Amino acid sequence: NDSDEFPHEIGLFLGYPPEDVDGFMTYGGEGCKCSGHWKVYGDVDQAQKLFAKYKKCSSVYARHWAMGKSIYIEETSVLT
Repeated sequence: NDSDEFPHEIGLFLGYPPEDVDGFMTYGGEGCKCSGHWKVYGDVDQAQKLFAKYKKCSSVYARHWAMGKSIYIEETSVLT
């Protein structure tokens, strides 16, 4: 494992399915069923749905950013 290499386990913190993180660590990116934001070794249908959600989210935030809108949610008081 090279010291300059990004730790693959970070995928777990990014919400990647554990079987895909494990598959990538085991097979080094070879033999995956499909790839998108990550290489898929487990459930392809579920991964493709998640890829679509990530794409939509990125598109919404990019559009808001381009219009000069903040990407931060303003805190509001819930005290009554």
